[in-house]
Amino acid sequence: MKHTTKILIVNDHSITIEGYKSILACNERLDISISTARDCEAAYLKITHPRAAFDVIILDIILPPFELVNLFSGEDIGMLIKKHLPESKIIILTSDSGGFKLYNLIKDIDPEGLLVKSDFTPKEFLEAFENVANGETYYSMTVRQNLKMMQIKEVYLDTCNRRIISLLAKGIKTKNLPTHLNLSISAIDKRKAQIKEMFNIEKGTDEDILRESKKHGFI
Repeated sequence: MKHTTKILIVNDHSITIEGYKSILACNERLDISISTARDCEAAYLKITHPRAAFDVIILDIILPPFELVNLFSGEDIGMLIKKHLPESKIIILTSDSGGFKLYNLIKDIDPEGLLVKSDFTPKEFLEAFENVANGETYYSMTVRQNLKMMQIKEVYLDTCNRRIISLLAKGIKTKNLPTHLNLSISAIDKRKAQIKEMFNIEKGTDEDILRESKKHGFI
């Protein structure tokens, strides 16, 4: 008996959802069953349902939040999937091509598929889906290029250093970072020195770190 691939599409645009459905329908070999969720609340209810079972979840990053349970984006939904449906394969679609953002998605969620929307055609979307459904990993061109660059600099970009850059980008002052991180000011200063070394900043401020982070696509 032919296996039916159960798919959940999490996206807040009806036109985009219908577009994905049409692309998937182009492969007549696929026997698929598609469910949809248009915001974090709907995704939460489907993912945490006691009988939830999805082979592949196609996930957008920008979604209406569900503040009651602290779900504010597709990134949060990705972590929820990892907790409740660890066997489900995740394909993330994002408009953000920044290296830092893509690196964080891979480090934090480890999706089987990651595509930058400006990269792919309907043909590549279908190829990515088929690869992931068959147990393989698929990254689009921009993801592959940025990942190669970020791997070179990974020694400086552990989770904590990436978190520092992210907090600075949100306007958090250095003196207030200890309230967001389990680190002392001196430990944070040492890590900022590592970040400056990576960017070849001999002397500089938080603004210099943010400028270089943006220039190199980390924010």
